[in-house]
Amino acid sequence: MARKSGSTISQEELYSPADVPVREDMDDARLLDLDGEEESPFLRGQKRVSVRRGSLPKKTATRMMWGAVALTFVVLCCLGVAALYHYGEHSWRFRVESSDDIQITGVANVTRAQVLEVMGGDIGRNIFFIPLAQRQAQLEQIPWVESASVMRFVPNRLEVRIHERTPVAFAQVGSRILLIDAGGTLMELPVGGKKKYSFPVILGTNAGEPVSTRSARMKIYSDLISQLDSGGTHYSQDISEVDLTDPEDVKVLTNDPKGEVLVHLGPSNYLDRYKIYVTHVQQWRQQFDKLESVDLRYDRQIIVNPDLHGVARPAPLSLSAVKAAMAAGVKPAALVTHEKIPPRPLSRVVAAPSKSHVTTKAPKARAEKTSRKSAVRHPKHAPTKEWTQRHAAVAHKPAHKAAVVRRESPAAKKKPSPAIAKSEGNQ
Repeated sequence: MARKSGSTISQEELYSPADVPVREDMDDARLLDLDGEEESPFLRGQKRVSVRRGSLPKKTATRMMWGAVALTFVVLCCLGVAALYHYGEHSWRFRVESSDDIQITGVANVTRAQVLEVMGGDIGRNIFFIPLAQRQAQLEQIPWVESASVMRFVPNRLEVRIHERTPVAFAQVGSRILLIDAGGTLMELPVGGKKKYSFPVILGTNAGEPVSTRSARMKIYSDLISQLDSGGTHYSQDISEVDLTDPEDVKVLTNDPKGEVLVHLGPSNYLDRYKIYVTHVQQWRQQFDKLESVDLRYDRQIIVNPDLHGVARPAPLSLSAVKAAMAAGVKPAALVTHEKIPPRPLSRVVAAPSKSHVTTKAPKARAEKTSRKSAVRHPKHAPTKEWTQRHAAVAHKPAHKAAVVRRESPAAKKKPSPAIAKSEGNQ
């Protein structure tokens, strides 16, 4: 039998068709065995593999680890702070060595010695142990200091900032002249007269009275000055003294070159009443020998020289106080020691319905030589209508001249003037 020629052998030749079904049967039997094992209720238990686990959950362990890290960090920080505290407490670098390490700003009338009197005890002390709040309160006890602040700067420097009070007037307290602010705080005059002030001198203050009482008086003073200077008048520059002893009767002493005059202004309407004085002062000076005081408290009556029994003046100033006051700018008229006016006989005036009357104690001699019409005397009883009309017709002129009403003193009755004697003879 002849051999086939060719170089390849087909699959059909290699495997006979009879072998193919046999292999397919084997695969099917294997698949059946696997299905049978999966569906069989009598399976053999598989061997378990043991897994090693910790005593804490993983999340808890993570939290504990971060907590330990944070605790370690805190402990390290505390140790660092303790070391710095120990260093700052004992190191010489943080000690105030001398007064040069204390810087003071904002002082003009407060001396450096006054500040160092408070802060001097901290020289040589650790800067971190200086009680700043306590030092601030002590500095504010200085009369000139309105507010203060104390700050520390590392390594060893202190800074003191002072805000001084603003004076608004002089105040005579006993035999001394002091400065006073709007709140009623009394302050010593600046040492050496560094600055001059142009203030009136306030009378009626007392160093022993509470600050609230002086503060109430200073409100009256502020109202007085604001009214006198309103509208650009600047009348306060002509005043040398302000008497605030009686709040219902504010009195001012004018600084007039022709003679000082005490003006009663009452409790209000200071500007309107002072304008009356400014308008008529020259007429009063021409009419009377000496113009000492004027009472303008009444709306329809003006009283000239009303202080019959004299004005109680404060204690005289010492020579050193006068020199210090003049160096500070006190007006000379406020430094003159005034004597009490001797008692004089009292006289009254009946006010006309629409005219202003003036009562005087010392009219000029030429007023005594006038006729009976100008030298009108008060009747003993209430004035009649005829007398009032005659008095108004004679005394009140269009130029608002005041009626002169005078009662003679015993000394004057001994030697009456011819005009008065003739007038009395006619009566």
